[in-house]
Amino acid sequence: MESGSRSGGAPYRVHRPIWILPAIVVGQWMVTSLWFATNAVMGSLQELWGTSGGEGIVTTAVQLGFIIGTLVFALVGIADRFRATTVFLICAVLGAAANATVLVVPESFALVLLLRFLVGVSLAGVYPVGMRIAAGWYAGGLGRALGFLVGALVLGTASPHLLSAVGAEWDWQMTVAGTSVLALAGGLIVWWVPEGPQLTRGGPVRFRGVLSAFRDRRFRASACGYFGHMWELYAFWAFVPVWIASHGMSGASSSWMAFAVIGVGFVGCAGGGLFVKRFSGQRIALGQLGVSGVCCLVSPFMLHTPTPVFTAFMLVWGITVAGDSPQFSALTAQFAPREVVGSALTLVNSGGFAITILSLSLLEWMRFETAPQWLLMPLALGPLFGLVTGAYLLKPSGSTNP
Repeated sequence: MESGSRSGGAPYRVHRPIWILPAIVVGQWMVTSLWFATNAVMGSLQELWGTSGGEGIVTTAVQLGFIIGTLVFALVGIADRFRATTVFLICAVLGAAANATVLVVPESFALVLLLRFLVGVSLAGVYPVGMRIAAGWYAGGLGRALGFLVGALVLGTASPHLLSAVGAEWDWQMTVAGTSVLALAGGLIVWWVPEGPQLTRGGPVRFRGVLSAFRDRRFRASACGYFGHMWELYAFWAFVPVWIASHGMSGASSSWMAFAVIGVGFVGCAGGGLFVKRFSGQRIALGQLGVSGVCCLVSPFMLHTPTPVFTAFMLVWGITVAGDSPQFSALTAQFAPREVVGSALTLVNSGGFAITILSLSLLEWMRFETAPQWLLMPLALGPLFGLVTGAYLLKPSGSTNP
């Protein structure tokens, strides 16, 4: 049971079934396994293509599709005008189909890139729309809810590496097919979730109306903090397998390590959500951003440390690189105008993913131009920017628990 308020300001009580959040979390985890499905089998695909590298390019294709998809969602107002769970299901089905089609044309690098682009477009109806579904049930305590929801995205991102590790003797096609099956199941789970009572469908959304949210300094600070976080996050996830290989791991042990480093981000997301009322979302977000920034800076000195030390360092980095995301998203949702909250979240997500293309491209170039130990250090630019621009959130005028 949670308190809310109607448009006229009268308080009322919201009855929220206990299974709502677990259903959204599990469904989102399953569908977002599509995000890095091909990255987990990159070694096999590289053999088919007769080339090395490509992690950044393949991931960029997904990000570009997500950007275009989120811009369309923001301009048309899909997240605000239609039943969110139906949008989620349709996009899950389309994403699963595009992902599975890679099995038909794996030798064509160009077609794989196109299919990954289409997966990215479909995910525009999954990740931000999942946030909107949660916001409909959790207007209060949104930071806690999004902690688990973004944690589900993290686990989804890590899941292909888990499938690759468990099925080290399988054909790579099983990993790709498995993620498509997960996505279909996840879409059906979320489709059964009823719409929450605390968000209403908006009318047609004007681009100017969404951009007006940036006039609020608190919204602007949280969005910029998120942008700095995004510079680091996806480039880190995409190149974790490369970094682990540079340390000397290979085969199933490398896949297990990649799963652990990415998947442990769930601890940062969910843990931050549980402590949000005690420490505030602002402090949790900026604190984790600061720790991950330090990890970027010291990474050149950690690559060739003993494996136990290297593992501990990577797990700390994995926790903090993702853990700030739900709090920045919750703050952005909190400070956005109610009538365009879905589109505002979608637009901020779009901007964040546009930034990931820059950092992915930089690391794709650096991989072959610099010594391995320096590969991840430039990611520190994101946390630095996020800390400077997001510092306003710590001031009394910008400090409100999500």
